[in-house]
Amino acid sequence: MPLIPRWSSQLPTGRDAPPLPGRVRDAIRRQQESSEIVIGWIQLSIVVTFGILYTLSPKPYTAEPVFAPEPWVLGAYLLFTLVRVALAHRRALPDWLLYVSVVVDMVLLLALIWSIHVKYGQPASFYLKVPTLLYVFIFIALRALRFEARYVLLAGAVAALGWLAMVFYATGMAADDPMLTRDYVEYMTSNSILLGAEFDKVISMLIVTGILAIAITRARDLLVRSVVESTAAEELSLFVPSEVAAQVKTSEKRIEAGAGDVRETTIFFSDLQGFTTLSEGMTPVELIATLNEYFAAVTEPIVRHGGAINQYQGDAILATFNLPSALEDHAASAVRAAVEIQRILAERTFGAGLRLTSRVGINTGVVVGGLVGAQDRLGYTVHGDDVNLAARLEALNKEHGTRIIVSERTRALAGPDRFPFEALGTVTVRGRSQPVTIYRVDVAET
Repeated sequence: MPLIPRWSSQLPTGRDAPPLPGRVRDAIRRQQESSEIVIGWIQLSIVVTFGILYTLSPKPYTAEPVFAPEPWVLGAYLLFTLVRVALAHRRALPDWLLYVSVVVDMVLLLALIWSIHVKYGQPASFYLKVPTLLYVFIFIALRALRFEARYVLLAGAVAALGWLAMVFYATGMAADDPMLTRDYVEYMTSNSILLGAEFDKVISMLIVTGILAIAITRARDLLVRSVVESTAAEELSLFVPSEVAAQVKTSEKRIEAGAGDVRETTIFFSDLQGFTTLSEGMTPVELIATLNEYFAAVTEPIVRHGGAINQYQGDAILATFNLPSALEDHAASAVRAAVEIQRILAERTFGAGLRLTSRVGINTGVVVGGLVGAQDRLGYTVHGDDVNLAARLEALNKEHGTRIIVSERTRALAGPDRFPFEALGTVTVRGRSQPVTIYRVDVAET
């Protein structure tokens, strides 16, 4: 059973909190391990500070040799701290060692305070008035960096009990002359002991410990919520464009259906040729593996050229350039991505040595991109007649024996002289009454 019960670090939700997912627990664990590294280095800086102060402080002048315990205490603390820092960097600090570390830190500090009366040849009550006591509060606060109240509670309890023990030791060492007083002036100007003042110190330790424990418990709630939301935001980018995930993460208002942008956008639509026939000879596992390998290969150039993947539809890809994020040369970027994809497919195989052929339709027009769906379930997509036209252009590749077909508007924005466009004529696509002039892109000449 742990020295400090684990309920001290639980969330104050008023009800049993559901168990956190493993990935969230791992994220919190990494945060705690980083905190232990910080704690270790702070402890090391403290012991170095103690060493410097001891070196610079005047030594007692006496004819008789005086035992100096400080170097031994500081040496032991330095050794222990170095071991602790090394284990923290290796992420090898078990809970029991953290408990031991809290106790050892406080005991060594109190031992250093105790040794002062020996150093100066004074009665034991002498150490009760040294300012080094203030470091006790630093050691208690240091445990707050881990965001677990149990370690703060343990540090405060050890400090309070340790100081009480030192008070009783000081009074017991002078049994014939306990040096107790109720006169505050006498207490301040002599080695007398004022029990009320010593109890005030203990009460201050306990109050500081209690306040920190409550603050840490509340802060841990925020830490867990922050890690959960951060993890969810990162994983959200797997389902929607990363730009949309970033907007959701930083939005000051609740995200609702209908939020979106309207602007001229280049729509990229691709589909695999004959993949349905190829997939008939695959197991479901092989099919998914092949598709994932294909999507990974062709998504990279799309994203690198500034496009955003909106949807994977079976073996088809819908991507947009200039939406949701602005992209100045969006039409040319979409054409470059399409050409690079054709080269990738010509150079490699997928799955069990399959050669895949992709057909691409690219169109530029004004569309709306935003969140659609019910209030409790939203998805990001783009809408508009120009989106449908990109899909129709992709299908026309089959009739013309081509790989990339673009619309007149895309050709004009991309630059007629920048790519080897070849006119294919004017066609009337399904769902449109107005004819459309289309062009192919000769991959071999780019």
